[in-house]
Amino acid sequence: MNSDGGGSRRIRWLLGFGFFVQGFRGFPWLGANFFLTDELRVNPSVLQLLQNSANLPMVAKPIYGVVSDAVYFFGQHRVPYIAFGALLQAVSWLAIAYLARSNVSILALSLYLLLSNLGASVVEVANDAIVAEAGKQKNSELPSFVWMASSLGGILGNLLGGIAIKTFSSQSTFLVFGLLALVQFFVTINIREKSLNLPENPSPSSGGIKNHVSDLSRVLRKPEISYSIAWMALSTAMVPVLTGTMFFYQTKILGIDASLVGVSKVVGQVAMLLWGVAYNRWLKSTSPRKLIAAIQGTMAFFVVSDLLFVRGVYRGIGVPDSVYVLFFSGILESLFYFKNLPFTVLMTRLCPRGCEGSLMAFVMSAIALAFIVSGYLGIVLASFVQVTVDDYSGFAGGLAVEAICVVIPLVFTSWIYDEKEAEEKSKKKE
Repeated sequence: MNSDGGGSRRIRWLLGFGFFVQGFRGFPWLGANFFLTDELRVNPSVLQLLQNSANLPMVAKPIYGVVSDAVYFFGQHRVPYIAFGALLQAVSWLAIAYLARSNVSILALSLYLLLSNLGASVVEVANDAIVAEAGKQKNSELPSFVWMASSLGGILGNLLGGIAIKTFSSQSTFLVFGLLALVQFFVTINIREKSLNLPENPSPSSGGIKNHVSDLSRVLRKPEISYSIAWMALSTAMVPVLTGTMFFYQTKILGIDASLVGVSKVVGQVAMLLWGVAYNRWLKSTSPRKLIAAIQGTMAFFVVSDLLFVRGVYRGIGVPDSVYVLFFSGILESLFYFKNLPFTVLMTRLCPRGCEGSLMAFVMSAIALAFIVSGYLGIVLASFVQVTVDDYSGFAGGLAVEAICVVIPLVFTSWIYDEKEAEEKSKKKE
C-alpha cells in the first residue's frame, strides 16, 4: 500500500514537472515570434508558415507511440523517451541561443525549431501514455492534474517571456528554456520506471512493433474511437486560423507592447488552469460531447468578437485596444485547446490496455496535423482577402470566414461518442 502511494507520488512528480516544462515552452516561443518579426523581419504569412511548419514532428507521434509501446531500454519504455526528448529540446534551444547572437538564417533557425518540437513530441507521447496507463479510472484526477501543471507552466512562461523580452532580449528566452530542459533531463534519468508502479503491460518480447501496429489498427476500427477522432480533427482542420496575422496586427499596426502580449497569453493560460480546476471539481461526470460542443460554440463567439475588434467597434464604445488584447485575445487562443481535456479523458476511458502509447500518440498526432492544416489554410485565407504588411482592410472579412468555419462542426457532434447514449441504445436492443 505504501509502495502504491509512493508510486503515485512519483508519477505526479514526473508528470507534474514534465507537463509544467512543456507548458513553459510558450516562454521561448514568444521570444521566437518577436525574434522573427523584429530581427529577421519576416512578414505575417511567413511567420504563420514557420509557426505551423515547426509543428510537423508532432504529426509523427503515432510512430513514437508505437516505438515506446514496443521498444524497451533497460526494462523501461516511458522514462527513457521522456529523458531523450528533454535532451533534444535542451540541445536545440541552447544552439538557437548561441546562433541568435550572430546572423542566423531563417533556414537554420527553422531546423532547430523542428528538432526542438521533435523532442517535445517524444516527451508528450511518453507523458500521455503514462497518463493513460495510470488514469484509467472513471473519476481519475490525473488528466486534470497534468492539464493544470501544463497551464501553470504556460502562465509563468508567457508572463516571464514578455518581461524577459522587454528587459533583456528575445534571445534570452532561448537560453533559459534550454537550461530548464536540461534540468528536466537530469531529473528524469534519476527516476526508475519500476518505482512508478504502472499497470503491467504485455511483455515486449512477445509483442514487437508489428504487433503494436496491428493492435492500433484494430483499435482505430472501433466506431466509437474512429468517429470521435475524426470529429476532433475535422473541427480543427477546417478552421483557417489567422494567429500570425493577428500577432502582426496587434504588434505592428496597433503597436501593442511585447510585455502586454505576453500578459494576454498569461490570461489565456489562467483560463486554461481554471478550466482544469472546474472540470476536475464539477464537470468530470458531464458528457464529453456536451462539453466539447459548448466549447466549440464559445470559440465561434470569440472569433466574432475579434471581428468586431478589428472593425473598431470596441474602440468606438471606449474600450482601449490594449484592454481587449489583454483579456480576450489570449482566451481565444487557449479556447482552441480547451476541448482537448474532455476529449483526452474520453480516449483514456476507451483505450484498451497495452495500446495506451500508440492510441494517445495517434490522437495527439491527428490534432497536431489538424492544427497545421488549420494554420496553412489561414495563410491561404489571408492571401485571399489580400492582407499584407501595410494593408489590413480585408482582415475583418477573413475573420468572418473563420467564424463560419468554427460553427460548421456543431452540425455533426453526434460523431463524438457518448457513453449514456450508447447505454440507452444497448438497453433498447435488449
